[in-house]
Parts: sequence; structure tokens; C-alpha cells
Amino acid sequence: STIMVQLQNDELFDILVGKISATINRTFLRTFTAEGIDISIEQWTVLACLWNKDKVTQQTLCSLTAKDKPSMTRLIDKLERSNLVTRVSDHNDRRINLIHLTNKGCALEQKATELVQKIVSKALNNITDEELNISRTVLKKIITNLL
Repeated sequence: STIMVQLQNDELFDILVGKISATINRTFLRTFTAEGIDISIEQWTVLACLWNKDKVTQQTLCSLTAKDKPSMTRLIDKLERSNLVTRVSDHNDRRINLIHLTNKGCALEQKATELVQKIVSKALNNITDEELNISRTVLKKIITNLL
């Protein structure tokens, strides 16, 4: 097909095996570790949601991060063991737990956000706004085509 002709085999392979995502994840992990921040990129996405709006349900976090409930439960368990979040009962419905940042979790926001901004800036170096917009459009079309 035309698409196969347009994409070199190695580029297609890189997309299929998630090489871009893996490279970004490794960079995040390496940078966080070097700065003494012991969280994964997945844990960071949960924390970033909570930094934006604290005390939300696990289901809300699932929706915001596109993670399923079992995966989110594992992420929250790890964050809780690291004393970055805690589960608190909802005042209106005791059956519902809200995920709440601890002081340690709140204190991590500025440093982690600055590191992420540096990584994003490095990743987008020498990429024009036009190239970035075209990439977004193409990736969204690929996702839409496969849904």
C-alpha cells in the first residue's frame, strides 16, 4: 500500500515497537533518578493529575490517564507506599475513597515539573511549530483509524 511505501521499514518497526515512547520513558526515568526522584513516568502522570486537582476518585484518575482500574490500583498502591498519596474517605459517601496528595507528594511538584519541562524542551529542540502540528494531526488520524 501507499503507506508502506512512504514509511521505511525501520521507521515502521520503531512505531510498532513503541521506540519513541520507550526512549521518552527512559529519559524521564534517568532524569528523575539522577535528581533523587524515585517515581516512574506512569506515577508522574497520576501525580500531575493530583497537582492539578487534589482529592479525586480513582475512577477520575483512570479517565484522566486512560488507565484501567487494576493498573491504577497498582499505581496508587506504589505511590501510597512511597508516602506521596493517601486514600481518604469521601465525606458524602464513605464507600468512595479519594486520592489525596501527602505533604511529600505536594513538595515534589515544583522539582518534577521543572524536570519534565526541561525534557520536553530538549525533545522538541529543532522542531518547528508547523512540524509539531503536522505530527499531532498525523498521530491523531492514526489513532482514529484504529479505533
